[in-house]
Amino acid sequence: MTELWAHTLTWTEVDPSRHPFALDADAAKALTGLVSALLPSPEVAEEDRLRSLEPVTEFLMDRYGRWACGWNWSVGEGDTDGGVVGAWCCASHSVTTADETAPLVVAGLLEWRDWLEDLAERFATLAPPSRSSGSSVDPWHWERACTRLVTVVADRTQAESGWYGHCKQVLGWFLAYNGIEQEQAGEIAEGAIGGRFGSWIAPDATVVDAVGSRFARAIGTTG
Repeated sequence: MTELWAHTLTWTEVDPSRHPFALDADAAKALTGLVSALLPSPEVAEEDRLRSLEPVTEFLMDRYGRWACGWNWSVGEGDTDGGVVGAWCCASHSVTTADETAPLVVAGLLEWRDWLEDLAERFATLAPPSRSSGSSVDPWHWERACTRLVTVVADRTQAESGWYGHCKQVLGWFLAYNGIEQEQAGEIAEGAIGGRFGSWIAPDATVVDAVGSRFARAIGTTG
């Protein structure tokens, strides 16, 4: 079975350049109708809030790609933990009538996609100079990128619940964007953050600076 959880997504799976997507008003209306038929009743959503939405998630992934499984990665303690989507709360609260709920699903999908496209733009801006000449990258480039990405993730997640999980993921995505192998990218991000951020609290500048320094040093050891 295909993995349905957004926290396992890799950069290859979410990179907007690899997965073109467009949804105009007419297409959004049509999608809303298709989603409506897949929604659980409020009673079922309340009893089994995670599995009750699997048909919706599987449909969106089949239609658009695995990146779409983040449509309900909501801020705080929703269906998943520490995400960026504000349009959706959780199955037990967001699922009402099909006519009211389906537009929320589409809005969540669009919000998630906007976030991925925003990240791609930030990655391009923050990417260090090419190392193809054989010269090393000044650690400042990596520190700056880490600091800015941590700050924007904390803002978008409102630093609620387990927000730092997505923060580690975004740092790993940035490294993958810059050609670092996925597993190693995850280890670098994990080592840099490693328990330094907490739930329900935005990190102060001193902590963010320390994480940025560890991030840059770890990359420096990769050669």
